[in-house]
Amino acid sequence: MSITILAIESSCDETSAAVIKDGLVINNVIATQTVHENYGGVVPELASRAHQQNLVPVVHQTLSEANIRKSELSAIAFTQGPGLLGALLVGTSFAKALAMSLDIPLIGVNHMQAHILAHFIEAPKPAFPFLCLTVSGGHTQLVWVQDHLKMKIIGQTRDDAVGEAFDKSAKLLGLTYPGGPLIDRYAQKGNAHAFTFPASEMPDFDYSFSGIKTAIMYFLKDKLKEDADFIGHNLPDICASIQYTLIHMLLKKLTKAAEHYKITNIAIAGGVSANSELRSAIHKLANEKGWQVYMPKFEYCTDNAAMIAMTAHFKYLEGEFSSLKVSPEPRMKFGV
Repeated sequence: MSITILAIESSCDETSAAVIKDGLVINNVIATQTVHENYGGVVPELASRAHQQNLVPVVHQTLSEANIRKSELSAIAFTQGPGLLGALLVGTSFAKALAMSLDIPLIGVNHMQAHILAHFIEAPKPAFPFLCLTVSGGHTQLVWVQDHLKMKIIGQTRDDAVGEAFDKSAKLLGLTYPGGPLIDRYAQKGNAHAFTFPASEMPDFDYSFSGIKTAIMYFLKDKLKEDADFIGHNLPDICASIQYTLIHMLLKKLTKAAEHYKITNIAIAGGVSANSELRSAIHKLANEKGWQVYMPKFEYCTDNAAMIAMTAHFKYLEGEFSSLKVSPEPRMKFGV
């Protein structure tokens, strides 16, 4: 019997839907919310309203492009958390109503677990066990992955996520939101060793990015007192130096964890994994350490429903369904 699942992603500022059939992702439709550019960051209430406007058209387009009728669906999957409560509520309510109307199972998915399982959408797919560095605007985690649904967080940020550090640094530099990709772009023309920023040290495999954000803020304040156009004169070098420091912090703990667990299969996931310097640096490390590195395609790095669909496929096979009484969980966790 064929297994066909419609998946919905609405954790933050991307409204997305995808169809997966027997483990093969058919399509992945994403509606990006541009309204937040005017505010320098995601405004939760505006995100919720945009999801309400976008969700029905996105689902309709997804089913139409996949040539799938609602009567052919085996289950409805949705992002249960973590994420913005209002945004999650829109997707959860829609998924519950659709599953109830079709009398088919409902599958709640952990957004961060789905980022990791994005590696199984297309080949090459990592062999178990592997370590996954999961980096996004809201999370920074090192995850020991033993099976599709058996994972353990072995390290994580104790305060801010690395994606937030990129975006807040960009805001200090006067760049538009989302600023992470802009820092990456300017950094390609700059000197990564032009300026030095202090990297926080945490025990074990944990991270901290609040300190470096503060250090960058005071650095810029001091420099602007000396030169009112310091940023304009040095933007590529500043971006390159910030990016170098953040990536060095990420890879230092990744290397430590790989050596501790004696694992050579390494994966990266999440929106920040699209950063060109992070990808280049991890490939360089792989050559030095003998790692096998896995990275999803760019479209599966940022928030998308294809990764929700893939996770739901594995959960369907294990009979892990959700009750129709399920609620969104903004701080949802996973792990053995």
